[in-house]
Amino acid sequence: MSDLFADAARERSAAYAPLAQRVRPRTLDELVGQRHVLGPGSALRRSIEEDRLRSLILYGPPGVGKTTLARIVAETTGAGFEELSAVSARVDDVRRVLQGARDRLGGNGQRTILFLDEIHRFNKAQQDALLPSVENGLLILIGATTENPYFEVNSALLSRCQVVELEALGEEELLEVVRRGAEAIGAEVPDDVALTIARRAGGDARTALNTVELAWETAHAEGGPLEERHVDDAARKRPLRYDKGADQHYDFVSAFIKSMRGSDPDAAVYYLAAMLEGGEDPRFIVRRMVIFASEDIGNADPRALQVAVAAAHALEHVGLPEAQLNLSQAAIYLARAPKSKACALAIWEARQDVREGGNLRPPAMLRDAHYAGAKKLGHGAGYLDPHTDPRGFELDYLPEELRGRRYYRPSDGGEAEGNGEEGDERDREREQGA
Repeated sequence: MSDLFADAARERSAAYAPLAQRVRPRTLDELVGQRHVLGPGSALRRSIEEDRLRSLILYGPPGVGKTTLARIVAETTGAGFEELSAVSARVDDVRRVLQGARDRLGGNGQRTILFLDEIHRFNKAQQDALLPSVENGLLILIGATTENPYFEVNSALLSRCQVVELEALGEEELLEVVRRGAEAIGAEVPDDVALTIARRAGGDARTALNTVELAWETAHAEGGPLEERHVDDAARKRPLRYDKGADQHYDFVSAFIKSMRGSDPDAAVYYLAAMLEGGEDPRFIVRRMVIFASEDIGNADPRALQVAVAAAHALEHVGLPEAQLNLSQAAIYLARAPKSKACALAIWEARQDVREGGNLRPPAMLRDAHYAGAKKLGHGAGYLDPHTDPRGFELDYLPEELRGRRYYRPSDGGEAEGNGEEGDERDREREQGA
């Protein structure tokens, strides 16, 4: 009896399935987007069409076709197809798939493809359990994940799979998705409304189709045409492709820093906003800004460090959302400030010398001479106090083994590095005389 009900449920589910499920592409030609890896003549497309697919991991944001591509493979290839979700799969489920793969291969030589959705949710032991079967060809693994597989998948399993990165759909591609969805439900979607849906979808085809369906149902219930207000109601918040614990976290903070380094305040503020909207820890952001102020600006504008530290203090005192103003002010200042890595290079090179040569003793004239007997050891001999004897500015204070070594090499621009201060001029004279 339970099987009878299950069969009936499967037959009727199509009528109640979300629009995204009902219009899911069934062939590579129907699949929208991903031309960079599935274009005509591409290696991946050929391997699917010629039924010689190898294990791979599909990596990309939600709604870009990972599951759809796996199911297209299932209908295209002659292999047996098994599907599991790492969220709910148990050890018995994996064993059942492996046993079925052995039976197929031994019985009629048929290969087995296992589609494992959310593969990053499998722990190390579960991933290791799949390794022998992938390695000896018992089954072909297609893993799908929204997380960077280089962070989440075991290196041993990763090395036996091709990683295919799928990209968020562009505006034109989403317009095609909207058109197909509207056609499937008989909806009339004006061009301007379709464009709004595409822009609000955030590169996610599933979100676009869900918005089409819900907005049209609302308009239909009112007995009027589909309008932008229906879209606004159906898609109240644009989906954010941001994971503050993984790939997006690193990508956005990298873009933020590089935008400030490239003196692009508009890009810097945008990436700052993206991180804040994505739920990034603002203390992490402001720590990176404090580091940036010394690493990429340094003495080209000494006030940059003061601004960054002030933003950090403001964040602790004010908190979000108001502290976004302080972070924005600081990010714009850092982006517009003159750039120099002289301070950062100085400490990196000095530490490298210490690691390689040890902490060399200071010259005798710089050693502590305050205690009895220090002068007998030669401590302090030859030292000239610059406050009372200008010749003290001419001395080389480095250990004897490093005489003439230059760590701080001021840049040509900025406030304290390019204005011809005496110390900088003296550095240049030393370099010319070396």
